[in-house]
Amino acid sequence: MMRIAICDDMPDDLQYIVSRTNQYLSANGIDAEVASFSHPDALLTAIEQESFHLYILDIVMPMVSGLELGKEIRRLDREAQIIYTTTEPQFALQAYAASPINYLVKPVNHQQLSDTLAFAFSKADFANEQTFTVKTADSLRVIKLSKIACCEYLNHSAVLSLANGEEVCSRTFRENFSEYCAPILKDRYFLQCHTSFVINMRRVERFAKDSFTLCGGKTIPIAAKRYPAVRDAYMDFLSAKGAGR
Repeated sequence: MMRIAICDDMPDDLQYIVSRTNQYLSANGIDAEVASFSHPDALLTAIEQESFHLYILDIVMPMVSGLELGKEIRRLDREAQIIYTTTEPQFALQAYAASPINYLVKPVNHQQLSDTLAFAFSKADFANEQTFTVKTADSLRVIKLSKIACCEYLNHSAVLSLANGEEVCSRTFRENFSEYCAPILKDRYFLQCHTSFVINMRRVERFAKDSFTLCGGKTIPIAAKRYPAVRDAYMDFLSAKGAGR
């Protein structure tokens, strides 16, 4: 389900944006959850524990401006969509530091909001694209599963290797590695080939009896006792891929 956060310190403006957004979702049959925040601090507190796919932010707010809020959201989540609303057009250039998809001047036009929401939904397949949230030492990262090449258990932490070469290291955790990776392993493209490794089969370049080689050259070991199950799962993946399913 898509999750939308709307933040505006003006009650009437907040109610209007929430109402119009819900109308758009209903009219287009989109399953989404809309959360409203009347103060930026409340949203900052919320995003420490949860993530949203889309943020609609007022710029002129007390204590923390929408510009600062957008930069913090972008630091935590590189994939989320951001839409700004404001009565002050002069902030437009500064707003683009957070890479928003649009900048709407108040009073927000209903059609402009609808067009912007349609554009936001067209940029990402929210219904089908699954994500995994990683608590790192200094932030909360929301990562699309399709971007993950593999995940390794190391020193009571998980190291996620991404398709672009970046590595994201989680905070230490108490549960075992399989439990930690359970949300990832629900996706049919992921396979635990070793006690300490989970791979994205879409990122495999070569398969051998004792290892996978991922695109980019990284070698991932296959535990001997897991080999029959791993082989069968990978062959099923290749068969489904060849059949175009």
